[in-house]
This record gives sequence, structure tokens and C-alpha cells, in this order.
Amino acid sequence: MSSLHLAIFSPFLMAILIPFIFKLFRKLHIGWFVLILPSILFLFFLSKIPLIKDGGVFKATLNWIPSFDINFVAYLDGLGLLFTLLITGIGSLVVLYSIFYLDKNKEKLHNFYVYLLLFMGAMLGVVLSDNLIVLYTFWELTSFSSFLLIGYWNTRERSRYGAQKSMLITVFGGLSMLGGFILLSIMTGSFSIHEIMLQSNTLISNEWFLPALILVLLGAFTKSAQFPFYIWLPDAMEAPTPVSAYLHSATMVKAGIYLVARLTPIFAFHGAWFWIISLIGIITMCWASFNAVKQTDLKGILAFSTVSQLGLIMSLLGLGSASLHYDFLSKNIYMGAIVAAVFHLINHATFKGSLFMVAGIVDHETGTRDIRKLGGLMYVMPITFTIAVVGTLSMAGLPPFNGFLSKEMFFTSVLNVLQMNIFQMETWGILFPILAWLGSVFTFIYSILLLLKTFTGKLQEEKLDKKPHEAPLGMLFSPIVLGALVIIFGFFPNILSRNILEPAVASILPNLLQENDRFAVHIRFWHGFNLELLMTIGVVVVGLLLYLTLKKWGNIYSIFPKRFTLNRFYEKGIDITEKGSYSFTRRLMNGSIRSYLIYIFIFFIGIVTFTLFKKDAIKMDTTNLAPIGIYEITLAVIIILGSLTILGAKSRLTSIIALGAVGYTVSLFYILFRAPDLALTQLVIETVSTALFLLAFYHLPQLSRKEEHIGFKLTNALISIGVGLVITIVAISAHSNKMFDSIAKYYIENTHDKAGGGNLVNVILVDFRGFDTMFEISVLGIAALGIYGMIKLRLSNQKKQQRRMADENK
Repeated sequence: MSSLHLAIFSPFLMAILIPFIFKLFRKLHIGWFVLILPSILFLFFLSKIPLIKDGGVFKATLNWIPSFDINFVAYLDGLGLLFTLLITGIGSLVVLYSIFYLDKNKEKLHNFYVYLLLFMGAMLGVVLSDNLIVLYTFWELTSFSSFLLIGYWNTRERSRYGAQKSMLITVFGGLSMLGGFILLSIMTGSFSIHEIMLQSNTLISNEWFLPALILVLLGAFTKSAQFPFYIWLPDAMEAPTPVSAYLHSATMVKAGIYLVARLTPIFAFHGAWFWIISLIGIITMCWASFNAVKQTDLKGILAFSTVSQLGLIMSLLGLGSASLHYDFLSKNIYMGAIVAAVFHLINHATFKGSLFMVAGIVDHETGTRDIRKLGGLMYVMPITFTIAVVGTLSMAGLPPFNGFLSKEMFFTSVLNVLQMNIFQMETWGILFPILAWLGSVFTFIYSILLLLKTFTGKLQEEKLDKKPHEAPLGMLFSPIVLGALVIIFGFFPNILSRNILEPAVASILPNLLQENDRFAVHIRFWHGFNLELLMTIGVVVVGLLLYLTLKKWGNIYSIFPKRFTLNRFYEKGIDITEKGSYSFTRRLMNGSIRSYLIYIFIFFIGIVTFTLFKKDAIKMDTTNLAPIGIYEITLAVIIILGSLTILGAKSRLTSIIALGAVGYTVSLFYILFRAPDLALTQLVIETVSTALFLLAFYHLPQLSRKEEHIGFKLTNALISIGVGLVITIVAISAHSNKMFDSIAKYYIENTHDKAGGGNLVNVILVDFRGFDTMFEISVLGIAALGIYGMIKLRLSNQKKQQRRMADENK
């Protein structure tokens, strides 16, 4: 196993050890043990920067299902390195933060860290998998582990609701994405992302290309909370704050961003990719920032802010995909959108991670996150206030912080749209700078709202559940580190350019950058007085005016009827689904075994018949068959007559005797075909089963007169004839469509030499198919234990009832 695979699997191995470590070291906070792993992984991936920045990649293969082209190919390039550093770096800070945030005496910490490690390993698997099926496996594991983390406080109804909502929406997207991956495999004959990239120029003409594109984007949009699927993210804020800081700012919600970036070389040649991603992204950014202003919960504001920022990054990736449609000199212009997307992805992780931790600190030290109860905390929590100033101003896009730089690059990218002459951008392109500016105005408003309402004004201590005070240094350390990165990346952005940004962009646009070596990222703080700066000044001026007059225009949010909200549609859809499923299930599961058999047999007849005709598999070949003699015909007639006797018998005894006669006649067939062992086995089984039938019916109540004569049922007759015909056709066709030589010859030749036996049938059962036989015996043993348990339980209940009745009589 390579070091890369070990890095992916190590969180899962650590998760297995957590319960044992928790029992051994109960007096210590188990988070200290967990912290070791992400820290080591962060240093490991950090050490790969020299290799990756020079254009190298790290690739390792672990065989899984090679016959289906499904192997775990771990592939580390610039894009993968960026995400692994975020996953492990922010993960280390989150674990450290959680040590001081979660009380080891009140919380089930072993569960929390098991879930967190599962998620960390799953995210590493997503961003390092080259095989689409392996990627999908880890993708769904992120949904499962995030479900556990969001619902960590499972005694709270809102936690359970948020976990269920996120699971349903993201798993729906994941299954859609799987469909897209399968279509890609059908078109290319491979599940390897990089092998599919080599065929990207020819895929666009395939009829399955557009459906695959849409299905893949459904997966990306649901995971990254794009409009209209964003509704799960605000409800996911019921998770503990360390979970929100990790999943909902730096990692899980960016999995969709990663998927779009990774598959851009495959899909970007189609105009639908450009339009869907760019338009949905910019709408999400604008709509979520508008809704963030009306929130009163700190984490609620940050949740809608996260949705908005994800929309911004998504739109940049869509706009940047246009670079594949131009010559290199023009591509440099549109490639800037990809650079801006990658840069803002890093910036967002730093300032949003710190702000989520600040929200957790405020909640932890005051007992509330409601901004209507907060205020004046800058005097009692000066360090937290300083971190909040850095984070919120960066989120608002103000200098000298890193958010200002990537926001300016965002404005540049949407203004460059006006120069495009593809996809009808010369007419509709004006929408992008307008929506981008509007979204930035509301981003400024909610950023200032979060900062001022929480930390300035009068301290309302009477409304707080706790006496506010500054958080301990251990809880402050992680947001201080992230806040410091916000400042460092703001003043010295080019420390990322050569090491992180260029390799990541080269991974997103590999074909483009291979054509020319002039690509380089250089980020400048000052670009002079240009339109982007004027847009920023406009954002600040208009944003301040709207903030100061918020009470006058804030009633606009009450205009939207609640019954027309997306959450309302979701809840209504879930309600209709539940009621419909319940009604449908009650109709089908009516307690009648006959009904169940009818459903099964009708489905069986339909699907098998359809398959036979679809594959043109109906065939009858009598070559190499022995001739049918008088003895076989006689025995067949006896079996038919016996079967008809069973149907027409008026007593149970007659039916059992006729059934036994059928079984004994079958054993005569084995004698005719020179299989005395099978004949003996059949005779023994038939004798035992007949005896058991007689014993069972002896203890059953007598049939009533109404039950003695069961009327003819046409449905039963048609289904039985249909099943019989289908099975007969399948048997004849299977014999007539043999694709391989019979394995019987192998058994005959090797029974004595390899198995050391003389009885062919016994050797097959015990040696050649030994595991099969063992598992059959195991199944029978489990069934026997189940029956024994049921009988014992019934006898126990009977004894209890008898004792109770005896006590009542006394």
C-alpha cells in the first residue's frame, strides 16, 4: 500500500481505535489523541508541494475490481493538494478547537471523533480518487458521516431534522451523479477521470453527453448547496460549531466545487456547462446574500453567507471554463476567473472558518447566538472581537484582507464577460456584473450586521444566559491562526501563487496550459483607479446606506409568503411522499401470502420474458441430446398425473401421497440417467419430507366444509402456466445458448487426483463447492436458531401467562 493510500485510510483506522483509546484514557480529553493524525497528514501533504509545484504528480494504484475497471487509483496533483491541505489543515485546527469547546464530562466524545474521522477520510478519498466509482463511494460516505455529525445532538428534534434533510438532498444528488458517471463510462469505456479527459474532444457529439453533464451537476449542486438545493445548509447549523466550521466552511460543501473543477476539462466544451454553472452560481450568490440579512442567529447568517460564497466560486468556475474556447492570449483573460475561484476558495476557508469559531465562542461564553440579545461584547471579549473584525471585513471584501483581493478578481472576471462573443454572452452577459454587484452589496450588509450587532452598542447582560467573558486561550488559538492567515494572504498573496494556485489551475485546465508555458499567477494589491475599484466603493457606500436604513426597508422580507418558500415545498414533498408510500404499502402489504406471490410471479414473468425477447435469447437446439424413450415418456406422464391429482384432491392425505409419488418418480429419472447417488438422495429427502408433511398436518385443525372445496381461480391458473412456460423456455434456451464448455469434464478429470475422492457428487459438494456448502449449512443453522428462539419465547410467554392467571385465581 502506497503512502497516499495509507494517508486516505489512516482516519478510518484511527476511528476504529477511538473507542478503545476512550476507555483507556477516560480522564484525558480524547481530542488530544485525535489531533495527532490530521497534524501528521497536514505535514505529509505539505511536504509534497515541491514535487507538485514543478508540474509533478503522485499516483498510486490499489487493485480492487480490475475486471470491471474499478481500481483505487490515488492521484495527487495541484487541485488535489489544495483540497488535502484544507481538509487536514483546517481539520487540525477544528479538532484543537473542539477540545476546548466540547465538555468531556457531558458529551459522548468518542462518537463525535469517530464521525469526524470518518468524514475526514471520506473527503480525502473524494479529492484523491481518479476512479469515478471510488470517488462516488467516498462521496456518499461524506453524506453518511455528515448526517451523523449534524445529528450528533440526536435528542434535539431540530438536529434530527437537519441531519435527515441534508442526507435526503445530498444522497439524491449523489445517486444522480452516479448515473452521470455510468454514462461517461458507457461513452468512453473507462472510469478513470484522466483517461476520460483524453477523449473529451469527441464526447460532445455523443447523445449521452448532455444527460451525463446534467446528472453530474445535480450531484455537485446538491453537495455545494446551490440554488435551489441550498435549503439543507441552514438547517445543518444545528450541528456543534466545530462541525459547522469544518464541514460547512472548508470541506464538505466544497466537494461540489471540487467536482466541477475536476471535470471541467471533460464538460467545458459544451455551452450548457458554461451557462448552468455560471448562472446558477451567480443567482445563488445574490439570493443567499439577500436572505442572510434577515437572519438573527449568528450561525444562520454564516450559513447563508456560506451558500452565497459557494455560489460566487461556482460562477467563477463556470466563467473560467470559457477559456477553453479562445486562443491563448484571450484565454489569459478568462483564465483569471479560474485563478480567482481557487484563490477565493482558500480565502473563504480562512475567514469563514474563523467566523464560525467566533460564533461558537460567543454562544459558548454567553449562552446565545441571537443578535437581538447580543451587543457590547467588544469590551468583555476583545480578542474575539479582533478576530471577528478581521473575518467580517475580509468576508465583506474590504482591504487589506485576502477577501478584498479575490473579490476584486471576481469583479474583473464578471466584467470580462462583456468581451465574450460565445454562448450569446454579447446580449445576456450584462447580467453577471449586475448580479455580482448586488450580491456584494448584501454581503457587505450582513458582514457589518454580524460584526456591529454582536460586538458594539450596549451590553445586554440581562438577556444572556451566562455572564459573558473572554474565551480561554485554547479555544481562541484556532481562530487566531485562521485570522492571521487572512492578514498574511492579504498582504503577501503571492506566497500561494507559485506553490498552490498555479498547480491547482494547471490541474483544472491541463490541456490549455500544456500548449503554452507563459502561464503564471501574480496577484497585486493595487491596480490603480479602475472600474473594479469603483464597484467596490459603490458596494461600501450603498451597503452603508442600506444598513443604516435597514428598519425602513427590512419589511420587504415579510412580503414573500411562507407557503411559497423552497423549505415549504420540501416539507410538502416529504409529507406527500410519506403519505403516498404509506398508502401504497398498505395496499400491497395486505397480509395475504397469495397476493405477495402474485406480485412476485407477475414481475418474474414480465421481466424474464422482456429480457428473452430483448436479447433475442429464445432458442431450441436438440443437437447432442439423447433420444427420448418410452421410459422417459411414461415417467413424465406419471409426474403430470401426480401433479394434477394434487390440484384436484379433496383431502390432505391424498395430496401428500400424490406429492410423494411425484418425488419418487423423479428419483427414477436419476436412475435412468445413471445417477444412483442422486436417486438415493432424492428417495431419502422425499421420504423424510413426506413424513414431516404427515406429522405437520396431523397437528393442524381439520378443514371446514367451506375450505374443503377450493374453487377454480383463473388468476392462479394463468400465473402458474405463465411461470411454467417461462421456466421451460429459459431452461431450453440456456441449454441451446451455451457460451462456454461444460465444467463437468473438469470435475470428472480432477475428482480423484486433486480432491482425493471417488464419489463425484460428494467431492463437488465438499471440496469444489465446499464454501458454498458451508454457507448453506450456516444458513440452515441460523434459521434453526431463529426457530428455536421463537419457540422458546412463545413457551416463556405461555408460562408467564399461566403464572399470572394462577396469581389472579389466588
